[in-house]
Amino acid sequence: MSDISAAALRGAVDLSTLRNRPAAPADAGQMPAGGDAPAQGGFVVDVTDATFGQILELSRTVPIIVDLWAEWCGPCKQLSPILEKVVNELGGRVVLAKVDVDANPQLAQSFRAQSIPMVVALIAGQPVPMFTGAVPEEQVRQVIDQLLQVAAQNGVTGTVGGEQEPAAEGEQEQEKPLPPLHAEAFAAIEKGDYASAITAYEKALAENPRDEDARAGLGQVRLLDRVQDLDLQEARAAAAANPQDVQAQFAVADLDISGGHVDDAFGRLLDLFAVLPSEERAPVRERLVELFGLIGADDPRVAAARNRLSSLLF
Repeated sequence: MSDISAAALRGAVDLSTLRNRPAAPADAGQMPAGGDAPAQGGFVVDVTDATFGQILELSRTVPIIVDLWAEWCGPCKQLSPILEKVVNELGGRVVLAKVDVDANPQLAQSFRAQSIPMVVALIAGQPVPMFTGAVPEEQVRQVIDQLLQVAAQNGVTGTVGGEQEPAAEGEQEQEKPLPPLHAEAFAAIEKGDYASAITAYEKALAENPRDEDARAGLGQVRLLDRVQDLDLQEARAAAAANPQDVQAQFAVADLDISGGHVDDAFGRLLDLFAVLPSEERAPVRERLVELFGLIGADDPRVAAARNRLSSLLF
């Protein structure tokens, strides 16, 4: 099961181009702009490239689960009814946004949907990886429970068709402003200027080496910068043709991480580390350590990869 953590809010997908799109008229069954439940009842909506901006805004009030699917996808037809059942049982604490990847290629590209079904959450406009492939109902419930916990930690506790929970006594009603360099980095990311965002986070770390939010943000934006111009098929072909080409293997590992295929990325880099001469291993180890920080030390996939790296080192 994928563990969901607050660090995952700085997800490795770029939704900035979808934030300010003009809203198209809502179709029957879609979420109205006001955030009430869909007209057909329940808390499941179909969204498109044109209407996704409304869902991003709604995610500031209630966590959104995004189900990327296609009509031809057999596992999608197994998973979607489970998601719909569990979401409807929660009575508006979460919303399920269904995205037909064939009809909405921009969304599929933005989420880097390399395989489907792919399920991603949105909390306060930020993507949070959940899982890929059909999973049993029990696992769906466990992951959504984690999602609700992370949403609460980040102040996203509203419901659709209801009022947001009142702040606890003494809790500030307004969100604490970001530190200036963090705000500068976020503004740069919104513009797609990853180089400036990297510079801002590096300055933040120079000022405070213990700023873990800046460290995590730096890892995420470096990843975004590396993968923005990569073509998956070309990268895989280059890596297959040159198994010990470090940069070729890095490219595929980055794409795997950005698509949520964490074990594949770690396995690829650890296999590469194992076959390289000792004097050529340092860059691979450094990249692994960077990716470990990106995923989070508490993630069991990181623990397993660290153990294998230690065994290869000693």
